[in-house]
Amino acid sequence: MAQCLGRWPAMGHRPKAISDHPGKRTRSLKLRIRSCHVQSENAQKVRLVEEVKKRLDKEHSSLPLGKHGRDDEEMIFWFLKDRKFSVEEAVFKLSEAIAWRQEFGVSSLSAEKVKRAAETGKAYVHEYLDIQDRPVLVVTVAKHFPGEVEVREDEELCAFLIEKSLSKLPSGKDKILVLIDLRGFKLENADIKFTSFVFDAFYYYYPRRLGEVLFVDAPFIFKPVWQLIKPLLRSYASLAKFCTATDVKEKYFTTQTTPPGF
Repeated sequence: MAQCLGRWPAMGHRPKAISDHPGKRTRSLKLRIRSCHVQSENAQKVRLVEEVKKRLDKEHSSLPLGKHGRDDEEMIFWFLKDRKFSVEEAVFKLSEAIAWRQEFGVSSLSAEKVKRAAETGKAYVHEYLDIQDRPVLVVTVAKHFPGEVEVREDEELCAFLIEKSLSKLPSGKDKILVLIDLRGFKLENADIKFTSFVFDAFYYYYPRRLGEVLFVDAPFIFKPVWQLIKPLLRSYASLAKFCTATDVKEKYFTTQTTPPGF
């Protein structure tokens, strides 16, 4: 900061044009201070990213490199933000996430691989963004029957759709909307184990990516299920909202972009 201020001419040697307009000089000085502050913050962020990279290289050298790897600076910075710029916490959470991606085979997931689970119609990524320019992941709970497909297939479909949603993020946007359609829900559709996987994935491997989670037209019999799954959301519980299909149509989409069935 001192270096930035030092570039300003000494008080006794101000150019006449500036001394004639003290207001301009004050504004310019404020801009310089603000610019220095931003530069200082950016330098700090770069330093922290480099520190995490070095720690990952030293302590987790077996993890892959490249996109979503231990040298992916964009991913490192995202996890630093999630962990409030704690290097120690970011290294731990990031190493776990990269290892999971590798073991789960996230990069090898494809529409063909998740075809059997996807054909149930239980979940899909909506064609259009919502009015806040967020990709939309739609889940139709009444079409989910535990055991209909292998648990692994459901988990792969979940990861595939999260990845697909994130790939649709417009520039400057970083969160998605999850729309959980509970119309027609019956207790036989409840699946606490799979629900736990879904929210664990968002919390541990895709942090800060949830913008909102809408529970649409929840019937009365969903209430005890909600009491069981609410703790699974952890800090994301505050993002959960109960609403109607009409709310979805009128508050989150335009007439042309509303998901089918709403």
